[in-house]
Amino acid sequence: MATTRRAILGAALATAVVSAAGPLLGQQRMQTYLPPGVKPKPKGPLVFLDYDQEEIDYAYDQAPWAPNRDEIEKRNEQKSAAAIARLGPPKRVAYGPAEIEKLDLYATRQPNAPINMFIHGGAWRRGNSRRAAYMSEAYVDAGAHFISVDFNNVGEVGGSLLVMADQVRRAVAWARRNAASFGGDAERIYISGASSGGHLAACALTTDWQREFGLPADTLKGGLCCNGMYELRPVSLSARASYVKFTPETIEQLSPLRHLDKLAAPVVVAHGTLETPEFQRQNRDFADAVKRAGKPVTYIVGRGYNHFEIQETLGNPYGLLGRAMLELMKLNSGQRP
Repeated sequence: MATTRRAILGAALATAVVSAAGPLLGQQRMQTYLPPGVKPKPKGPLVFLDYDQEEIDYAYDQAPWAPNRDEIEKRNEQKSAAAIARLGPPKRVAYGPAEIEKLDLYATRQPNAPINMFIHGGAWRRGNSRRAAYMSEAYVDAGAHFISVDFNNVGEVGGSLLVMADQVRRAVAWARRNAASFGGDAERIYISGASSGGHLAACALTTDWQREFGLPADTLKGGLCCNGMYELRPVSLSARASYVKFTPETIEQLSPLRHLDKLAAPVVVAHGTLETPEFQRQNRDFADAVKRAGKPVTYIVGRGYNHFEIQETLGNPYGLLGRAMLELMKLNSGQRP
């Protein structure tokens, strides 16, 4: 009888536990920040905001969100070849002692012309200056010099973003000091960048030019940052930490959101609606912070553009970002010197 009673009580207790757990299991939170076509799983421990580890990894990996990346790159290669065929190959100029520290200069015939310095993206680990050749025509035709900057990829410098940011800054300093040598106006230097290049462009825009280079605080007269990253702490929690050394020094020095006091020029901040939720948040928060700091900012949200499609418009004088960049530089897209 005692054994039977214990069995009955045990069965009743087990039933009660299952009944109590049922609603909890039914209410278990599922992942929400996933690329299209990826099936959600139960949400794991939160890593940042409402992201679990898998979600934050996806948030800083563009490929799953933009499956047409390779096709975009191929058509831009075709456009680059056409631009070089028309304009001629760029002049390759050194801005520093390392072999990679060179820039591609596409010169306009307009004398004393403004300069657009473009910083390529590629998750800090890929890309080069040549791939931006297709953008050159829009600016050369409008009466501006177009400069595409080469610099090390992060894997070549031991994972240090500090080296890459320094290279970009030294390229800008070179242009400021040598503009007259190629018919450029040292007082009208602008910078643009996309993705990780948008981050590096923002680092240049928040540089203390007087203290670090002995140049005017407004060395850059404006900038366009397309789908960049401006606060590195959440990035350091993602899979990008497998190839980037996110030291406390790197996070502090290269998070432009923390250095808006040094921003001395108007900035355009842009992203597409088909980007990862985290890239959208980074750009939205950066634009909002610049505005709250009392600095001039234009915030552009490209409807129906993914991460790579919106970057492509920077090379079209009538595209979403090409038009914005020319307006920032006070240039007429229809001008052909």
